Amino acid sequence: MRFQDKVALITAAASGIGRATADIMAREGAIVIAVDNNEERLDRTVAALRETGGRAHRRLCNALDEADVTGTVGSVLQEFGAIDVLVNAVGGSTVIPKPGAPVEELSFADWQKLIDFNLSGTFLFTHAVVPAMKERRRGAIVNLASIAGRGLSISSSSAYAAAKGGIIAFTRKLAFELGPYGITINAIAPSRTLTERIRPRWEQQSPEDQQAEIERTPLRRVAEPADQAKVICFLASDDAAFVTGVTIDVTGGN
Repeated sequence: MRFQDKVALITAAASGIGRATADIMAREGAIVIAVDNNEERLDRTVAALRETGGRAHRRLCNALDEADVTGTVGSVLQEFGAIDVLVNAVGGSTVIPKPGAPVEELSFADWQKLIDFNLSGTFLFTHAVVPAMKERRRGAIVNLASIAGRGLSISSSSAYAAAKGGIIAFTRKLAFELGPYGITINAIAPSRTLTERIRPRWEQQSPEDQQAEIERTPLRRVAEPADQAKVICFLASDDAAFVTGVTIDVTGGN
């Protein structure tokens, strides 16, 4: 039970990689604080975690609103006394109409939206949680980057690549700031993962295009959310207590 009695705050916990992470941590003894801006999905998630014996609590929050984030973190600290693990899972490319638009087709508004959606929530929750972790001189933070942040995704826009590259740099820089306080901070860089938002786009591709992508992947399949969540949980656990500032590519070998 790697997370026995640890308080784990997970953003975007009601779907996708965040939900898969919440499932694992709840099974392994964590007190899961599920944060999301979709109340219906959040209620279903918390109910499902509790039905299987997990300890789960909900926080409805807009991760891009500073006052909302500050209030959410404050309420968790007041109720539970600590936050041992922070998973920043808010992000993605599908918040604009053409997620793979070339640079000349990106509007400035779309650029700003992708940068904000992928960077601001990670900053705000980290900013709010770090003081309490510093005071206790321990904690683990895991961020979600993307293989696009390595410049290795031909289907992603430059805005998304820039945002996820920012997550990688943010993670590396904070390792130096937080390490002296016993806090680790790491990230994962997923390839295409069949979350609720991405699966419909995958299913719209022709069988030939799907097969071509599978054959480009050494492990010969496309990632599921649990594939990413397992690596997040490793980085958040004491198994990775001497790992910080690292971004692990979770891509099946691409």
